[in-house]
Amino acid sequence: MRATRSFATAVFALALFALGPASAMAQSADAPAAQEPVPETVEKPAPYDDKLARLSEILGAVHYLRNLCNTDGEPGWREAMQALIDTETASEPKRRARMVAAYNRGYRSFASVYTTCTASAVAAEGLYRNEGATLAVEIAARYGN
Repeated sequence: MRATRSFATAVFALALFALGPASAMAQSADAPAAQEPVPETVEKPAPYDDKLARLSEILGAVHYLRNLCNTDGEPGWREAMQALIDTETASEPKRRARMVAAYNRGYRSFASVYTTCTASAVAAEGLYRNEGATLAVEIAARYGN
């Protein structure tokens, strides 16, 4: 299986990743107009991809809510998620994009609802954090080495 010890460690770290601006490569004027298409690498989904996407979405929500209610912020969530994404999707850009999209979906879903820290924001953060911890343990127990 694709899971490794570093994967399990990264899952337990539970951190967030925010995608930075993408850079595009311009084609040189000297390059021929028609190039041979580069064969696309086939990415096989891992059996835990759906759970990993849900975990990414939860982490996005928790990251937003914890930073909303904590004036000091918590950059550790972002750093740990970055490690998880780097470990899990090192050579698979489509899987990476799906994980980042799931994180962003979770982050934005709460950013559109909560602009100040409220009791319901604190309660939602606790529920999501518990779900994320449970999911991380399940993924690591079932697929980790």
